[in-house]
Amino acid sequence: MANQETADLTQTVADVVDRARKAMAEVAEYSQEQIDMAVRAVAWSIYSPTNAAELAKLAVHDTGMGNVEDKIIKNTRKTFGTLRDLLRARSVGMIDHDPATGITRYGKPVGVVAAVTPSTNPAATPINKAMMAIKGGNAVVLAPSPSGYSTTARTAELARSALAKIGAPIDLIQVLPAPVTREMTSELMTQADLVVVTGSQNNVRRAYQSGTPAIGVGAGNVPVIIDSSADLQDAASMIARSKTFDNATSCSSENSLVILDDVYEQAITALEANGAYRATESESDRIRLRLFPDGALNRSIIAQDFAVLIDHFELQASSTDRYVLVEEPSPGADRPMTREKLSLVLTVYRAADFDAATKIVEEVLAVQGIGHSIGIHTNEHHHATELAEKLPVVRVLVNQAHTFGNGGSFDNGMPFTLSMGCGTWAGNSITKNLSLENFINITHLVTTIAPDEPTEEELFGPLWEAQDD
Repeated sequence: MANQETADLTQTVADVVDRARKAMAEVAEYSQEQIDMAVRAVAWSIYSPTNAAELAKLAVHDTGMGNVEDKIIKNTRKTFGTLRDLLRARSVGMIDHDPATGITRYGKPVGVVAAVTPSTNPAATPINKAMMAIKGGNAVVLAPSPSGYSTTARTAELARSALAKIGAPIDLIQVLPAPVTREMTSELMTQADLVVVTGSQNNVRRAYQSGTPAIGVGAGNVPVIIDSSADLQDAASMIARSKTFDNATSCSSENSLVILDDVYEQAITALEANGAYRATESESDRIRLRLFPDGALNRSIIAQDFAVLIDHFELQASSTDRYVLVEEPSPGADRPMTREKLSLVLTVYRAADFDAATKIVEEVLAVQGIGHSIGIHTNEHHHATELAEKLPVVRVLVNQAHTFGNGGSFDNGMPFTLSMGCGTWAGNSITKNLSLENFINITHLVTTIAPDEPTEEELFGPLWEAQDD
């Protein structure tokens, strides 16, 4: 890039960041109630039925991925759940006090947040991050994927209008000017105070290399075990709802099933009764070849309707089928079907017993998806406990539709989010769901308490006794 072009780009981003800082200054003295009203306004800008539908239609039109009905649900359900979580927390001024430790905590902004967002969720993810950022008294600058730009821009326009209606500064939310380039996004990462990246692992790595504190998320590739004790009909129903939601755009969508041998055929029958199509051997060969031509995922298949896959893979599926099962002998780095597919294709493995199933899950994660999450359908809770104790993942979901439970649900305790941290296993800085606490700095007011100083005997006694033995 020529020197003048570089200077122009730097100034363009600087102007955006400057407006963001001025907006933050305007809300610096806002009470918790005022901050919460701004968060409510941003939430309503995508939750309102008219806007939710408009943005869902625009997202499908722009990106060619997913379907309108499910994107409406995503726009509303995730927003509603996130708003619930945020309104239950304090974020400005004194946020809590613990008499036992004598510590009082005060929440303060982290600064201008650079939010890099994916094409798979060009409306829901930007608003999700914006709500969390604004709750902390921050401003957010969105850096959308090129294919999702117009959707994200419209999303921001609606959110800014909602802020204006309540008298809040509209520049709490901005979008980088079009066309968004890799260089512009990188410059934003450099000038912001915090970078939060969802989507491309290339963007995650660039964020960590930017010199700015960064939060990135890992790649999904969820394997799910169907245990011998599972309620097969319930499991099949949940898997179908989860796998087909928004045509499998979610990083939490099931990508592999590991079914125990003694219930294998019964489980397949239950899956078929709930919309799965079991590919024949020749169809499976075509799927492997056409889904991963030259070993790389075929982008034209991502998040397409099942009718598109039927034509592309030449399947003999019926009009009631919703996704396809491809049976594989084992996972492996040389087997592309082991990887994330972002499509209505589900790899199936057969395991001799639970130990073998656990081994298969480990092998899948070793290829892709380490740190993210796994699931199990079982009535033997100790099996779920064993997975949680043993495997390198942040989340283990038990008897749940994985897409709906992993990023927070009304019937589990995970915080609502569209960005899942995967720990150091995946090269991430967080090992949880992205949430409010990632968007606030905390000042600790420390006062004295009664001394809490144990004796040497209490601390070293067991060691001394062991050495005497």
